[in-house]
Amino acid sequence: MGEGATTAGLEQLKQLINLGVEKGIGVGGLLGMTAEVLEPGRVVFGLVPRADFSNPLGTVHGGILSTLLDSSMGCAVHTSLPEGAAYTTLELKVNFVRGVPLDGGRLLCEGTIVHLGRRVATAEGRITNEDGRLVAHGTTTCLVLPAPTGE
Repeated sequence: MGEGATTAGLEQLKQLINLGVEKGIGVGGLLGMTAEVLEPGRVVFGLVPRADFSNPLGTVHGGILSTLLDSSMGCAVHTSLPEGAAYTTLELKVNFVRGVPLDGGRLLCEGTIVHLGRRVATAEGRITNEDGRLVAHGTTTCLVLPAPTGE
């Protein structure tokens, strides 16, 4: 973990994910993403492609893969934020390295922190298919928003 990292963000993230699952809200619920690993600086989400994720070519749309990467990398940052702090994505870079068939099985996306500072955090992510082959990878830059001071 980087400068100023704590586990307060990890605990908050777990609560938010559980609330989203309970109430059926959030992009994770919409896409059917599952939280496989939630630990300081590292998050793994799972996703099973379905027909409504397709692009005109009949494979998984890049926007779905981008969302999976954005979620895992951003949540990896969130796991290490101090209590009350938040983040927002400033930049997202995605590389698609192979097509993902709709019937290709479960995807796993691992996001890990590269740098966590007081105002800026960076993370990287990798999506692998059921065979463990890389299908996409990316990086993000996040703005860290400090906890409100109450003044």
